[in-house]
Amino acid sequence: MEAIGSQSLLSFSSNRCTTVFYSKTCAEKARINGRLTIVAQGMLAPRKFMRRRRKEVIFKDASDEARQRNWWRMMMEIEQLGSAVQVLRNQRTDKKALPRDLVLGTLMRFKQLKKWGIVSEILEWLRTQHWWDFSEMDFLMLITAYGKLGDFNKAERVLKYMNKKGYTPSVISHTALMEAYGKAGEYSQAEAIFYRMKASGPEPSPLTYQIILKLFVEGNKFGEAEAVFQSLLNEERAPFTPDQKMFHMMIYMYRKAGNYNQARKIFAQMAERGIPQSTITFNSLMSFETSYKEVSNIYDQMQRSGLRPDVVSYTLLISAYGKARREDEALAVFEEMLDAGVRPTCKAYNVLLDAFAISGMVEQAKTVFKCMRRDKVDPDLCSYATMISAYVNASDMDGAEKFFRRLKEDGFKPNAVVYGTLMKGYAKANNLERVMRVYERMRVQGVEANQAIYTTIMDVHGKNSDFGTAVVWFKEMGARGFPPDQKAKNILLSLAKTPEEQNEANELMENGTSDLSEPMRSKSRESDDDNYDEGVVGKVNSFPEREAKSDSKESRGSKYLYLDDQSDDDDEEEENDYESVSVEEKEELLFANRLVDCTSGD
Repeated sequence: MEAIGSQSLLSFSSNRCTTVFYSKTCAEKARINGRLTIVAQGMLAPRKFMRRRRKEVIFKDASDEARQRNWWRMMMEIEQLGSAVQVLRNQRTDKKALPRDLVLGTLMRFKQLKKWGIVSEILEWLRTQHWWDFSEMDFLMLITAYGKLGDFNKAERVLKYMNKKGYTPSVISHTALMEAYGKAGEYSQAEAIFYRMKASGPEPSPLTYQIILKLFVEGNKFGEAEAVFQSLLNEERAPFTPDQKMFHMMIYMYRKAGNYNQARKIFAQMAERGIPQSTITFNSLMSFETSYKEVSNIYDQMQRSGLRPDVVSYTLLISAYGKARREDEALAVFEEMLDAGVRPTCKAYNVLLDAFAISGMVEQAKTVFKCMRRDKVDPDLCSYATMISAYVNASDMDGAEKFFRRLKEDGFKPNAVVYGTLMKGYAKANNLERVMRVYERMRVQGVEANQAIYTTIMDVHGKNSDFGTAVVWFKEMGARGFPPDQKAKNILLSLAKTPEEQNEANELMENGTSDLSEPMRSKSRESDDDNYDEGVVGKVNSFPEREAKSDSKESRGSKYLYLDDQSDDDDEEEENDYESVSVEEKEELLFANRLVDCTSGD
């Protein structure tokens, strides 16, 4: 798409974006939910860059090819086993020492992959090998690995051994020990190490400050983080000024604390102090804006700054338009992302799916789902849950049930979000029997209900004017550890007709659930549908009406738009002599209880 003037086509204020964006690809029109909408038969046409090409590797000679292929096989075997020592032992022939470049290459690769368990395993094994000269840098890498793993006991042990051997105290080893305590949740110990370093050395490095800020923010010690940051920002004797990553951390901290105005001030200070702003900087601002107009304005500002949007930028903008029920713009942004040669992630597809699912646009959602498979992007549990939500919002419960069965046939296990979506659909249809049947199936499979499921059950009982049962479920919600939300309270108050019922409802509102009676015991009802016999994926802590969370690996309990799994972690890498290999990894914006950070250079 071409820009209009100085603004992108994506800076739609209200009516710039119409169905003209579909003119190239769409085949037909249909009326969905009373609205004239495009059936996206030909949208998301495949782009050439999406085709996976086989990488061509050039070898120096036959021996080099044999050596490289052997290393690849060895790395695959380690990945499959999840352990490296036995594989490395098998590489030794006639008890000869392993080539140094093979060992270092293996360590470097797993370091880049952030597989710190394997790194520490290899290094501990090397300590016992007579043919390997275990140097100070090996010790530093080992203590760094334990720091990343949060194993402060082993990190402390290695540091004591280094001191015993006479190695000079190093900022790397102390920073790693500090991080180990922080990763284990021992924030006060991490803080003590940091201030001991400031007082008596070794002098903290910028990386040390980055890590302590991150630990403070993770531990919700916002005051301490702000004090450290301000000391660097304002003190004349500060060893250095805050860098870009520290500013990013503070923007994330204020976002996490809900202080958006202060986050914007930190953003403005970056420009005032000459700190370069990156795509990640703008992404962090976009992540906490709720208005699609504000998100679009930040997106335009980023482009005017000469920065190229990445997959996170596009995904945030798609999400903003989707939440505003502006499906045309959401699709247009996705198409622009493809035209720009940016490969969409599973999360990006899920957000576009959600944009259509909110409005019950099943045909469009099905097209997006098919495109995922065509483009070799494996749908996760969130993708399936969002498709079920699309059917539910279109009041097509037969379609929702069929997709629910497909979810299990494809090897996924439904969690509370999936069951809750089905229950919400039957509640909309005022089908109390089906709501309770789904609930019983969920409980039989060991899936714990969340707050929204209890509210949904209260809601369907409320539609049947059953005050007594609504009270029982209100108490059950509190007894299960979920404080009733405002919707549950409103339902209870609306059902109270007589003065006695109103008094009881007001009492429950005033006293909360601290003195609630014994929780109701649900009678197990045998399921008449074997397709529901699945186990729990994970306990979900919240369930907004549009929420569709969790993936095939784990259920995190975070909000639907979760952009934090592009990489396993956002940890910074220590700078030492091992960094002979340089890899630039583009990190996603980590929000929803994760750190916002920028690319890490390993």
